[in-house]
Amino acid sequence: MVKRYYRPLYQFALNLTHAASEAADMTQQAFYLWATRGHQLREDSKVKTWLFTTLHREFLRARRQERRFPHYELEDVCIELPSVEPLLADTLDATRVLEALARLPAQYKAPVTLFYLREHSYKEIADILGVPVGTVKSRIARGKSQIQHMLTTLAPPVAESNRQRR
Repeated sequence: MVKRYYRPLYQFALNLTHAASEAADMTQQAFYLWATRGHQLREDSKVKTWLFTTLHREFLRARRQERRFPHYELEDVCIELPSVEPLLADTLDATRVLEALARLPAQYKAPVTLFYLREHSYKEIADILGVPVGTVKSRIARGKSQIQHMLTTLAPPVAESNRQRR
């Protein structure tokens, strides 16, 4: 089946993406999906249609994801990144982070703890807390931001921490 349909499927993907590596990845993904779900197809005569439809759907899914989560080059967005002094990272330890987590308001503490310390997914946290997934995501982001703020404003000056180590 791969010998029969790889080339036309790849050409279709190349026409959609205009990038050889992306077309190859999408073609491989279509065959992978065939290997995992192809047994559900009842008529062997529809394999070609199924593969092309699957590849097209994967293409659309990838484009939707690119719109939602665009890729930026680091050089283009470096001005927007938060500045954290490299030496500040050396002065942080787990105890200070957990202390900052303990000072978070309860609405942020629970989702941050469940996500980072208990490694639950957004969906699992939403089910546990009885809130929508979007609310979970925003509370984690806000809680993380508050922890970062606490750690940067309460961190001892770098020179002071270096003197204490000596």
